Amino acid sequence: MTKVYGTGVFDFRRHRVAEYPVTVGGSDQAVPERPPESKPGTNLPSSITLVEIQRDRLTKIADANWSKTASNNDKPPFSAELVKEIYETELLVKEDKSGRMRRTVPLQRVMILEVSQYLENYLWPNFDPETSSFEHVMSMILMINEKFRENVAAWICFYDRKDIFKAFLERVLCLKEGKSLSIAEKTNYLLFMINAFQSLEDDIVSKKVMRLASLHCWHSLSFGRFQMELCLDNDLIDKWKRIAKKAKKAKKRGESFDMSVMLEVKFLRNFIEEFLEVLDSKVFYHDDDNEGSKVHGSEQINEASILYCERFMEFLIDLLSQLPTRRYFKALVADVAVVAKCHLSVLYRHEKGKLFAQLVDLLQYYEGFEIDDNTGKQMTDDDVLKAHYERFQAFQLLSFKKVPKLKELALANIGAIDRRADLSKKLSVLSPDELRDLVCSKLKLVSKNDPWTERVDFLIEVMVSFFEKQQSQKESINALPLYPNEQIMWDESLVPSINYSGEGCLALPKLNLQFLTLHDYLLRNFNLFRLESTYEIREDIQEAVPHLLAYTNNEGDPAFRGWSRMAVPIKEFKITEVKQPNIGEVKPSSVTAEVTFAISSYKAQIRSEWNALKEHDVLFLLCIRPSFEPLSAEEAENASVPQKLGLQFVRGCEIIEMRDEEGNLMNDFTGRIKRDEWKPPKGDLRTVTVALDTAQYHMDVTDIAEKGAEDVYGSFNILMRRKPKENNFKAILESIRDLMNETCIVPKWLHDIFLGYGDPSAAQWTNMPDLLETIDFKDTFLDADHVRECFSEYQLMFTNADGTENLNPGPPFRINIPRNLKGNTHALSGNEKSNSDSVDVKDFEEEKEKEKLIVEAYLPADPGPYPQDQPKQNSVRFTPTQVGAIISGIQPGLTMVVGPPGTGKTDTAVQILNVLYHNCPSQRTLIITHSNQALNDLFEKIMERDVPARYLLRLGQGEQELATDLDFSRQGRVNAMLVRRLELLSEVERLARSLQLPEDVGYTCETAGYFWLLHVYSRWEQFLASCNENQDKPSFVKDKFPFTEFFSNTPNPVFNGTSFEEDMRAAKGCFRHLKTVFQELDECRAFELLKSQVDRANHLMTKQAKIVAMTCTHAALKRKDFLHLGFKYDNLLMEESAQILEIETFIPMLLQRQEDGHARLKRCILIGDHHQLPPVVKNMAFQKYSHMDQSLFTRFVRLGIPYIELNAQGRARPSLAKLYNWRYRDLGDLPYVKENPFFHKANAGFGFDYQLVDVPDYHGKGESAPSPWFYQNEGEAEYLVSVYIYMRLLGYPANKISILTTYNGQKLLIRDVLNRRCAPYDFIGLPHKVATVDKFQGQQNDFILLSLVRTRFVGHLRDVRRLIVAMSRARLGLYVFCRRSLFEQCYELQPTFQLLLQRPDLLALNLHEVAPATDRSVEDTGPTHFVSGIDEMAGIVNFRMHQVYQARMIGNQFSDYSGEMGGAKTNEHDDDDDDMETDMQNVGNGEHEEAKEAETQMEVDEATQLETPPADGESMPTESGLNADDSVSVEATGVDKNETPL
Repeated sequence: MTKVYGTGVFDFRRHRVAEYPVTVGGSDQAVPERPPESKPGTNLPSSITLVEIQRDRLTKIADANWSKTASNNDKPPFSAELVKEIYETELLVKEDKSGRMRRTVPLQRVMILEVSQYLENYLWPNFDPETSSFEHVMSMILMINEKFRENVAAWICFYDRKDIFKAFLERVLCLKEGKSLSIAEKTNYLLFMINAFQSLEDDIVSKKVMRLASLHCWHSLSFGRFQMELCLDNDLIDKWKRIAKKAKKAKKRGESFDMSVMLEVKFLRNFIEEFLEVLDSKVFYHDDDNEGSKVHGSEQINEASILYCERFMEFLIDLLSQLPTRRYFKALVADVAVVAKCHLSVLYRHEKGKLFAQLVDLLQYYEGFEIDDNTGKQMTDDDVLKAHYERFQAFQLLSFKKVPKLKELALANIGAIDRRADLSKKLSVLSPDELRDLVCSKLKLVSKNDPWTERVDFLIEVMVSFFEKQQSQKESINALPLYPNEQIMWDESLVPSINYSGEGCLALPKLNLQFLTLHDYLLRNFNLFRLESTYEIREDIQEAVPHLLAYTNNEGDPAFRGWSRMAVPIKEFKITEVKQPNIGEVKPSSVTAEVTFAISSYKAQIRSEWNALKEHDVLFLLCIRPSFEPLSAEEAENASVPQKLGLQFVRGCEIIEMRDEEGNLMNDFTGRIKRDEWKPPKGDLRTVTVALDTAQYHMDVTDIAEKGAEDVYGSFNILMRRKPKENNFKAILESIRDLMNETCIVPKWLHDIFLGYGDPSAAQWTNMPDLLETIDFKDTFLDADHVRECFSEYQLMFTNADGTENLNPGPPFRINIPRNLKGNTHALSGNEKSNSDSVDVKDFEEEKEKEKLIVEAYLPADPGPYPQDQPKQNSVRFTPTQVGAIISGIQPGLTMVVGPPGTGKTDTAVQILNVLYHNCPSQRTLIITHSNQALNDLFEKIMERDVPARYLLRLGQGEQELATDLDFSRQGRVNAMLVRRLELLSEVERLARSLQLPEDVGYTCETAGYFWLLHVYSRWEQFLASCNENQDKPSFVKDKFPFTEFFSNTPNPVFNGTSFEEDMRAAKGCFRHLKTVFQELDECRAFELLKSQVDRANHLMTKQAKIVAMTCTHAALKRKDFLHLGFKYDNLLMEESAQILEIETFIPMLLQRQEDGHARLKRCILIGDHHQLPPVVKNMAFQKYSHMDQSLFTRFVRLGIPYIELNAQGRARPSLAKLYNWRYRDLGDLPYVKENPFFHKANAGFGFDYQLVDVPDYHGKGESAPSPWFYQNEGEAEYLVSVYIYMRLLGYPANKISILTTYNGQKLLIRDVLNRRCAPYDFIGLPHKVATVDKFQGQQNDFILLSLVRTRFVGHLRDVRRLIVAMSRARLGLYVFCRRSLFEQCYELQPTFQLLLQRPDLLALNLHEVAPATDRSVEDTGPTHFVSGIDEMAGIVNFRMHQVYQARMIGNQFSDYSGEMGGAKTNEHDDDDDDMETDMQNVGNGEHEEAKEAETQMEVDEATQLETPPADGESMPTESGLNADDSVSVEATGVDKNETPL
């Protein structure tokens, strides 16, 4: 039966891999010369070539000592001196006297060591906890940090020696004892601790580091703070007593048990005090040349110390934002008063400390987070206010009794003194000693031994921080503008540029495993989503504005020489209305403005784009003021982006309506303009009425009034739009904000798991109440043997409906599912194989008799006499694992299904929906997917199941792409219901005629309902009563059935008159048909009563449809509408859930209002594959630092929530599947791919079905990058295209070949080469698709040609998930073009590349095969020719093209001659087909069916190609045609949006 897995220490932790710019400057090593293709200022990820890496000293040391790919197998023994020498000369950053160096490691040197597997092959195998040196441990720390920086699995290599790894962590924690570390070493050590605390799902890490944040650390608290914290919770007192008892027992045994020296007690306290020392004395220092002058101008800034302080803030924030570490650590942070000391530090107020200040504010936010630290429950606004009042009242009471000078404060109204300024003023009456006594002795907020208590400003800061009223989360989020402005857009600490390297930290929240509360979850996602959309908007502005060519005219006003597709100058802007604020708010309730612009200068296509703007589209208002003179080169280098663009202000707005020059309304979807009254827009002027952001408007006018700031709204001169698909951020942000303002109800069974706490299996169906005891599987099982296969752990008892044994069972089946169904009971730890204990279990089960499982084989009721009454049947033979997933999905609770490539995820999902509909017909199911394509695939398969079309609804923009004749949009379903109503009413009239009754009963659905009750149902009841008395008469049913005449038009006679039972069954089938007709009419009745199409569509969505499908984006955009309409659903099924952003997964769970305080959601079914690529996050910093690309599905897997992994693929040849099935547990092959001869035939013309082809430098060049991250490899592009042409000349259909690459730059280059070499020739044409691996996820093709591009560093293919996607797209053939010497040494890619490299790295061709199919077995390579390189492949191809071209010329001449002789002339396509037959020869008689089918598809493909012969005077190339003069390089700018110049 099905295995259910949960994660433990499996390497799910780190997948995100990205490119990083490596600055060479500042390194102690000599900088190699810049290679010729590297351009200055491009900030390439590396300025060192592969050849230089291979010649590098470190590479030579690696080859000699630990590299497994080196030819030298006689390695010298481990040398601790070598490790020390590498650390001191290569890894240690020397102290910089100037203090300007911020880097803590020479990144390039670390990267070379990491690529050479220094950690895996040398440091770790030779680590000894007793004898290993300090340098050895620090080197390991640096290598682990580098893995985290590159976002690859960091802990995986330690699993083989877990005990030694525990000792390693112990060494790390004690590393600083008696050792003085440099600031760079301290930062690296700190970074290791950050990474360790971010890996709490890894048991080998968490058990050790969690001790540091345990209750033991309270031994280091001051006595007053300790008393105050302990008295808040009785459970803590009991825990503390148990610790004290252990200490007493140890002393009795004579053991030394000094708690104060224990690692758990002192580590974090010492860590914090070390940080405060650096903050106080190391960040700023005085230059000796200034003789110790304390003048601020003589102070020097130590950048490395600033980085350390910023990283330490990140460390504290991480610990306070995770519940397991927050509980006890928060008291320690408060006791040391970290936040107050940071606020008073010089760095907090210094211009260099901007990021540090933002991090301190974030730390303060998490220290005062609205959560009950004792219970872990979220505090409401009322709870927070109550706690604030109680704390302040206690302080007032104390002041009244013990501090006479504060009597005024003690008697004051709390609301008048709980603000910072008022409270500081009241406290100023105390002398320093009195204030110190109050804070340290009476309130016990800090220890009196703290030297900071001598400072009055510190004491007041501690008091104010503790007692002032904090703004609530709701208030702060509601006061935040949804649109970004120019200040946020170019703040690098909030919205980093593409150059983020991973070396520093950012003032951003992180999405890791756990969240404090739902508000914390929503707030983090809100901030990240807002900043991610800000980044995208910023990129659009930077692309659109330069095209305008702004300048300052003679009058001193801004003017524009150029034009931009996405931005247009504003003719007039005016604010038309500012409404009064709502009660309790200060910002206006709405601000409306009108913007007028002209589109006269645009061509038709771009005019239509501007005319297509509609309600709710988001626009941006820009103020651009260019400098009078162009910036000099030096000024431009130092200028910010806004300064270069002349950009002053950016404000967002939302369209309310748009009118043309004559004031006519355009693009109205509200019904104000009827369709027949619509007219095309007039004139060139357009006036857009927009809604401005009220929060931003309030902030702007406040600045104008209080600070005399410039009037932003009188300065706008540019209106910018964005692509509609990329411009939906506002609706999603509004949805998140609305959720924060609501009482956000997640189902109780999902709440704790969602936040990352509690029993991971608590929401599994076996632990849920209200299970379905008996499941009707309908058409899930094809026969009885299929049931036996799926429940092999049980002894099956097949019975009839009456309980008697069934000796010849057949489908359908009902099964009583036991709660402890075998195979679903345990969540195995993530790194265990599912069959690890299978032998023992099997032996144990053989010792006892198998449990019995009752399976009822029942005879379904007769569906009706007409063909359309027959139910659609499933033909898929589901595997036992798929059946386990179906069972789990039908039952209440959380179901997670991991679907490796080709394992039938969609079929499983569809069958879950099918069985769920039939077992719970009253429940409604919502389907969510990431892409329209996946949604359409799922929907098309649902329509092939026995679910009535009237219960299906598809929402969103992708409905028109559905490959079906039926329209499943809201409008289409309404129209279908109205048409169906007329059809059914005509049937009712026919029924009335057959009963000799008036036909007016079919006038409306209401009259038809009365007719059903009075005439149809009454006749049926009378018939049943008479049948009970005449069961002994075989022909009674045939003679007395009241509706015989109505059913006289059936294809076959309804009754045979020989058997009462058979006729009675047929009669019930006929009645069922009638009942369905009237049931459908009853459902149509609402469409009679509702006259508006909108009302009808809303009724369909909220009441009638049982299965509603949409994308996650549509769900987020329309959430407010769904709530308004009262949309309800019971079940949620989410496909591609590993590709959906966490927040976009969460929103679809909450598209309905709660019912009596409870969530209606009963089932949540997540289907995805966390081993494939994650959601797309464009900004690398949000992806790497904040883990924004982590899906909810992946987080659940990391948390150890049980999941079912489908284990049989039916997509690819078994040999191809081996390239990626190592990543999955027990992924095997379906019998189909093992037995079908189609998968056992070789690929014609090739020696192997898959191969790695080594591509050397081409024209002396490997990879190149015209601009950052725009990688190209011309050699691979030319080689790959030559192979594609070779396949086409053999007869492979173009639609069966796809070309993939790992970079956009290479994709564009390959397209360019294809257009040059293939497009002009109709018998070659273009392949099915040229795409990046990322974009091709979820698709497949028979043959894949893959270019890996890189020749220096592996790049983002180190993300194993990208490798899995790349390897799993091909069904029959995969040919990988890459640099072997680079990829064979990559540790993460070893399992795949070891298989690839078992075969020759020269392309093996079978030149004797000249047809697209062969009888040769896939294991038989045949006579093989190894291609030496790019030029030889081009020669082979060009020779064959020349042959084809000559044959076509001869064929054309013969055709012309035949035409002159009067013969019948065939059309061009027929000529082409004949030519192809002549040129490529027909396949022999032994060809299998699949090959014939492929050839047919090839011919069809060619028939659709347009004949495009070479240009006049151009001849076919006879040589390679790939001279340096012909080489093509695509410019880095890609496709310019302004491709149509005026």
